[in-house]
Amino acid sequence: MSCAPPPGLPLVDAMTPPVLVLSGPLAPGEVSGPCDALRALLDGGGGGGPGRVVVCDVAGLGPAGLAAVNLLARLQLTARRAGGRIRLRDPSPALRALLDLVGLRFEVEGQPEQREPPRGVEEAVEPGDPAV
Repeated sequence: MSCAPPPGLPLVDAMTPPVLVLSGPLAPGEVSGPCDALRALLDGGGGGGPGRVVVCDVAGLGPAGLAAVNLLARLQLTARRAGGRIRLRDPSPALRALLDLVGLRFEVEGQPEQREPPRGVEEAVEPGDPAV
C-alpha cells in the first residue's frame, strides 16, 4: 500500500543557527568557557555541525576593549578549527571600529555581503568635474 504525497510544496523546517550569548565585562584571560561552549554547539550539542554557523550575540559584552577582541579572535579560531564559522549579532559601533583597527573581519548578522558592482555600471560624472 502506498500513499500519494500531500499536495503543494513539501514542509521544510527553517534552519536557524544556534546562538552563543556573550556577556561582560570580560576579564583579560576569560576565553576558555566561551570557546568550550562554541565547540559544543559546533559539535552538535545545539544543532550545529561541520560547516555550520554559530551566531555570537555580543550586545552584552560591555565596552569595547582588547579583552573583547581577544575573545572574538579565539572564538573565530575555534570555529574554523571545528569546520564552522561565527557571525556577530548586535556589535556596538566601537567594537566594530576596534575590530577593523586590528584587522579582524567578521560576518555581521543583517549586514549585506560586500560584492563587486555589476559590470558595465559606472559612476555618474558631472559635466564640470575635472578629470582626475
